[in-house]
Amino acid sequence: MESLAEWLRSLYTDYGINLVQFYDEFERARLLRGMWITIKLSVVSIAASIVIGIIGAWLQTSNYRVLRSVTQGYIQFFRNTPPLVQMYFFYFALSPLLPRVATDYGTQQPLLSSFAWAAISLSFFAGAFNVEIFRSGIEAVPRTMTEAASALGYTQMQVYRYVVFPLALRIVIPALTNNVVNLLKTTTLAYAIAVPETLFMASQIWSDRVNVLEMMITLFVFYIGLVGLLVWAMDRWEKSLRIPGYGQ
Repeated sequence: MESLAEWLRSLYTDYGINLVQFYDEFERARLLRGMWITIKLSVVSIAASIVIGIIGAWLQTSNYRVLRSVTQGYIQFFRNTPPLVQMYFFYFALSPLLPRVATDYGTQQPLLSSFAWAAISLSFFAGAFNVEIFRSGIEAVPRTMTEAASALGYTQMQVYRYVVFPLALRIVIPALTNNVVNLLKTTTLAYAIAVPETLFMASQIWSDRVNVLEMMITLFVFYIGLVGLLVWAMDRWEKSLRIPGYGQ
């Protein structure tokens, strides 16, 4: 490990290639911490947005017009406004309205951290698209399936849980994959409210060490690898749920 660090350091002294984020322990720790925050933010936001999508799609099938109208209003609001503006709205407009909590040092801090607001904002943003994705999947399930389940004595909730949703899920995974990949890339907007994710940490490093090119290449490689891993996982999930002869 020491020899690798020395070789990377020699690249800077001999050729001007400054990969300080790999051979310097402090900078490496900063970058890894930012990458971990990005991964954690992505996992939380993706999971929450999928839950929102499932609930929202179910509400759109409700017999109550008020629930359908509220769901449609949510979709239109979050689909038709920029995600960065939404994040600013949550962090700068809503956060000051919440009570503050005392710290161990006698000061007060916001009830929710910038990470929490970023996760909430991104979840609602992607969730609005997921609602429509799941709704389209539900509508693609043949009516004969639901009629057969009803004839067997299934309740409306049981039809949705055991017939409609499992079949709709198999249909929507390709579109859902596109949306969660887009959400993962959109996590970089958390930089704007000082969430210490990968882009935030990278900008700190290149500001201190003046190695913009090297840090940008590192960022590209990191996000390409992360997106590739997500696409691979979603593809494996899709194949594991595939029913021969259905959805082909």
